[in-house]
This record gives sequence, C-alpha cells and structure tokens, in this order.
Amino acid sequence: MINHVVTQSGRRFRQIRDLLQSEGAIGVVDRLQRLAARSVAPKNAALPFRRADVLAADLARPFQPSVPKVVPGQPILVNWVTAPPSPFSGGHTTLFRIVRYLEAHGYRNRIYLYDVYGGDHRYYESILRRYYDFHGEVHKLTRDMGDAHAVFATSWHTAYATFTSRCEGKRFYFVQDFEPYFHAVSAASILAENTYRMGFHAITAGGWLAQKLRSEYGMECDHFEFGCDTRRYSRLPGSKRSGIVFYARQNAPRRGFELGLMAIEVFATLRPDIEIHLYGDRVGRLPFRFVEHGAVGPSQLNEIYNRCYAGLSLSLTNASLVPHEMLAAGCIPVVNNSDHTRIVLDNPFVRYAEPRPHALAEALNEIASSTGFEDLSREAAASVRSTTWDDAGATVDAAIRRQLGGCGADSLTVDSRARSTSSTDEAAPGAELQ
Repeated sequence: MINHVVTQSGRRFRQIRDLLQSEGAIGVVDRLQRLAARSVAPKNAALPFRRADVLAADLARPFQPSVPKVVPGQPILVNWVTAPPSPFSGGHTTLFRIVRYLEAHGYRNRIYLYDVYGGDHRYYESILRRYYDFHGEVHKLTRDMGDAHAVFATSWHTAYATFTSRCEGKRFYFVQDFEPYFHAVSAASILAENTYRMGFHAITAGGWLAQKLRSEYGMECDHFEFGCDTRRYSRLPGSKRSGIVFYARQNAPRRGFELGLMAIEVFATLRPDIEIHLYGDRVGRLPFRFVEHGAVGPSQLNEIYNRCYAGLSLSLTNASLVPHEMLAAGCIPVVNNSDHTRIVLDNPFVRYAEPRPHALAEALNEIASSTGFEDLSREAAASVRSTTWDDAGATVDAAIRRQLGGCGADSLTVDSRARSTSSTDEAAPGAELQ
C-alpha cells in the first residue's frame, strides 16, 4: 500500500513538473479546476426533458387529434411549445420573426414554455415581451394546452410533450437544425432522432434539413429560406477595414470553436498586421493578439463587421444566420465546405473552405489580401438586399394554410403595411447565442 502511494505521488509530481514547463501555472490551475468540477458534479445530470413525457410517448400508438375547421375571417390559432428564451437566442430570434409575421397576417399565437428546470415564468415572459416583441398569451406548460388549429414543437425536447398532448390541432415541427448531432451517440441522440418519427409535418430552416428529413425519416416537409435584416446589417459609409472576425461559440460544439481558433492562430502567423476580432463567448487568454467583444447586439455587431475584410463562421450542422449578416455588411464570410452550407447559403460571395485550420486560414488571407476588395464588398452586400424575413414568413404562412385544408393558400396576399417581422430585433440575431 505504501509503495503504491509513493509510486502515485511520484507520478503526479512529474506530471505537474512537466505541465508547468509546457503550459505554465495557468495551465496547471485550469486542469486542477476541471478535475475539481468533475469530482463535485452530480452523478445524475438534470435532463432537458421530463421522463414522464418520453414514457407517455408510444410512437407505435400515436394520438390522432382532431383539427378544427378554419373559419374565413377568423384568426388561425397556433400553439407554440418552446424552451424558455434567453435574450441572445438565435433559435428564438428566428422563431419569433415567423411568429410576428403570422400575427400580422391573421393568426393568433400562444406560447407554451416547456421548462424542466423550474425557472421563473414571469422572468421568461418578460424576455419574450422585451427582446422578441411578443404580446400574445404566454403559458407555462404544466398541464395540457388549449385547443388550436396548429400545434408546433420547436425542438426535440418539446416534441414529446407536443406528441402526447390531447389538445386539438394539426401537429407541426419547426425544425431549425438536426438536433441528434448536438449529442454524442447516446440515449439523448436516439431520443432526439425518434422525434422525426412522430408523424409531424416539418417546416424547416433551409432546404438541407427538409431533404434530410424526407429521405431518412419519410417526413412531410416544407422549408423556408433564411432572411437577412438589412436594416440592421449594412455597409456603413466611411468605414475603415483592418481586420477579420471569428464567431466564437465555445459552448456550442456544432460551431466548431476549437477548429476555428486553430485556423485563427494560423492566420495570425500569416498576417500579424491584421486585427483579429472575436465575438460570441468570452474565451480568455490565447496565443495571439485579439480584440474580445463577447456577446454583442446587432448595432455593435454591424460595426465590427464593417471593420473587417472577412469573417469565419463555422457550422457543423445546419448553416448559421451569421454569413448572410456578414454579407450584408460587406464582410466576406468563410465557412466550412459541406453539403448543408452550400445548399442553405447558396450565395456566390460566400467562401467555402475545407474544415482544416490551414485551409480556413488561407481563405481568410486571400480575402484580406484582395486588391479589389471594395468592389467585392459592395457586390456581396447587394447580393442579400432582397432576402427578407417577410419571404420566410409568407412561406410558413402558406404551408400552414395548405395543411389546414387550403384556407386561402392559393390566393395568399401579403399586406405590406402589416409586415413587421423585424420590428424590434434587439436580441442580436447575428450573434445567435444559443
């Protein structure tokens, strides 16, 4: 026993000595903090869903809700089941752009917050009012929902409660990403995947998701194209560009944080004369000079884009909203080359690079070194001027009406006076901090 203790003590001493030499005192402290955090963390982590909802969801015996008839001249009633919002949630930003459009075009929307953590409902309701300009009913989903024409799940966690609900209404699934990819292969990834087998009609963000859900799960799907709020993102007169920017999301693995940082580190050695800007999450010390912005709102973010030649935006699942907003500001986005980025973004001014640090860094360097950058920047901004969120809202409107039995889908009209999907986007849609 004594020999074992001596052996382990010597091993740990040599390990700490070597780490001090290679990583310094800060590196050793970081490792000790991670070790301490793991030792005190609860063995059973809180689940993002209620076990009872999953156990009640027998996919072999689905409930078949009746669907109320839509009466001409009366509003279409929609229940939206969503997770509690935060002020900087990109997913909620997109969702409520659509909700506001529908509200302006004859719908009545009710929000049901699916909260498994026991948060303060009044606080979350205030977030919806202040940051997402929602003025309708907001309920905490503790019991069943009221009857509606349409009932939307908005994430895999909410799909089980939507599936087991006994309220009336056609079941829909507002799908913004392929959420099984959010998890390692595990019970969570399987449970997320199973929600695509619930028989909901999917309305997806971009065509890649619709293709995937149709081909792999047999889902019926519509999709809308990403919009861009060019009132908030645009080229600023007289702006001086001297840098590049990275959308750094350490707490969202699908945003390729570590890969992006390595690419930026390579770029910093290639171009030490170029400023490096990071926004999203606070990242702390790095082996190169940079300006850290953290979480920012649209106005500040647009100013950052206007200081930069190019921006790095990685997305390992569905594409992000960020590249379109960079384009609107005349900042050329560099994204990882993949089927989903090419299908969803589909813009000639987006630069696609292989997801390798050196390839991404070289793409950034090519843009920063371009002799005709001003013309390139102006043309890139012009390429997204006609891409509005009203188009996305109209697509969702038409899809809902078709599924509810027509009710005006073929003669859909859009009253330009009622367009209000981007009225108060204070919540940093470009930052997409979810």
